[in-house]
Amino acid sequence: MDFDRTGIILYVLHYQECVHFYKDILALPVLFETRTLICFSFGGSYLMVEIDDEYEGDKQYSKRLSTCLRMNVANVKILAQHLMAKNISVDYQEHPWGTVAKFFDPDGNLCSFKDSKKFEIQVNEYKDKLK
Repeated sequence: MDFDRTGIILYVLHYQECVHFYKDILALPVLFETRTLICFSFGGSYLMVEIDDEYEGDKQYSKRLSTCLRMNVANVKILAQHLMAKNISVDYQEHPWGTVAKFFDPDGNLCSFKDSKKFEIQVNEYKDKLK
């Protein structure tokens, strides 16, 4: 498989504190941000810090895993079908902000494919706002 970019998604409960930490303390460059997430340049990859909106407050841990290994690809649907043909369960989703396919590795780690085109649009729109 050919990946255009790779990234790590970090789902957090203390969003503002984490944004401050990665942006101001570690001084990671911002690629783009929305109301619920911020994406940083992270070496040759990216680190996306996102509000954990699935946390219910009455449980010790979120229902969602706290990290996701992200691979940006040209065609999410084709790669999702490739995994399904190998009997891997895939949660394929199309959203206005992009297409993703979520799946687990054999050890239970969350992974996902994301369409490269929409990701790069988000990065470029953020750069244009800074001009």
